[in-house]
Amino acid sequence: MEPRRQFHQDLETLQQDLLRMGALVEESIYKAVRALTDQDPKLAEEVLEGDDQIDRMEIEIETRSLRLIALQQPMAGDLRILGTVLKAVTDLERMADHSVDIAKVALRVNRQPWVKPLIDIPRMANIVQGMVRDGLNAYIRRDVQMAETLATRDDEVDGLYGQIFRELLVLMLSTPTSVEQATQLLMVAQFLERIGDHATNIGEWVIYMVDGVRRDLNV
Repeated sequence: MEPRRQFHQDLETLQQDLLRMGALVEESIYKAVRALTDQDPKLAEEVLEGDDQIDRMEIEIETRSLRLIALQQPMAGDLRILGTVLKAVTDLERMADHSVDIAKVALRVNRQPWVKPLIDIPRMANIVQGMVRDGLNAYIRRDVQMAETLATRDDEVDGLYGQIFRELLVLMLSTPTSVEQATQLLMVAQFLERIGDHATNIGEWVIYMVDGVRRDLNV
């Protein structure tokens, strides 16, 4: 096969693998939050077990990306695509790590009665899952406008995190017996907020890939 044709075929395969990794990460976030809200230790264990596969995919995609850069010396748009892949896999892997963190909290608080109804944490989770999905869709479609919408939703996630922080702080001050669980729930909210930041990072890299400019959406 002609070298450039082979390069573009390898590049297409690489991007498809990135999307498969993204789907696994989105599923991991969903399962981790469900494990928490439904107090389902089996789902939490599935998240922990699935993290190894995501880690392996990150290493494999990074290795193949670097090999293409070294051997093919791509220019301009192709180089930006590979740079975006390298950055995106790192953000996806860190999202998966935070899913593991949430799953571990789910195991720690399993069977405990809730100190408060879980309302805003599932709302945060729904938003960040949508952000991950749309960040990847923006990548597929090379859609700058879709990437830019992540900034608004990241602000919404930050607002929910602030609300959860205040409510749990008041609860801990008024009900000392709630401190241990409330601290765990606050950690979950923080992990979700960080996942939102990583999803927004992917949006920034999509903009860079398409337009060749760096934009900070986390402002």
